[in-house]
Amino acid sequence: MVKKEIVSATKLKKEIEEAKVELLSRNKKLKLSVKTEAKKKVDKKKAEAKKKVDKKKAEAKKKVEAKQKEEEAKKKEEEAKKKEEEAKRTYEEDLEEQLTEDEIKNFAIDKTDMDKLVNRVTEMIAGYATKGILQNILWRKLKLSSRDGSRLALKLERMGNITREKILENGRWTYLLLIKKIPISTKSIENAPCLVCPVEKKCSTDGEISPKTCVYIEDWVLLELKTKKRHETD
Repeated sequence: MVKKEIVSATKLKKEIEEAKVELLSRNKKLKLSVKTEAKKKVDKKKAEAKKKVDKKKAEAKKKVEAKQKEEEAKKKEEEAKKKEEEAKRTYEEDLEEQLTEDEIKNFAIDKTDMDKLVNRVTEMIAGYATKGILQNILWRKLKLSSRDGSRLALKLERMGNITREKILENGRWTYLLLIKKIPISTKSIENAPCLVCPVEKKCSTDGEISPKTCVYIEDWVLLELKTKKRHETD
């Protein structure tokens, strides 16, 4: 009986030892599992934080690139606009920057009666009424160089006789000249027969001598018309 009890106590002691070992092993495994899970959570948080940082960096990079592209596009647009403006620029615009107002207003061509030239050009432009005439065509009619013609156009504009309308003609920018004001001239009556008529005092609309039947006036009017037509076709 005593021997059996001793065996049982030994066995019990052994079982207790085994249980302790198993418990220690479980505790170790549990601790290791907890550490592993904690490490996984930390790693996960780090990965998420890194992902957020990378995302922000990528967004910031995209914004910088977008801004650079926008600036480049704006620069190209400005350059294209500048080139377009340069292409539209005319010789007259360069002249207006180079010359003073006095130089434009006092422009004169050597050995040329400028008053007569101004009157003639103004009358020719007036002949085209509201349609106007391209300045290069007018300069060819008058046998003027582009340089002199451009300065003359600026002079006429400053005098208030014409307006210049910038237009695109055959791929080149030029000006359409339009009449604004015809200068007062006595040329139209310089050769009028009435000024030297010996019977002018006896002339009346109802008298025997009358402008209605005057052959001198008729000849003068016809001559003026012919002269005007000749100027327009020159």
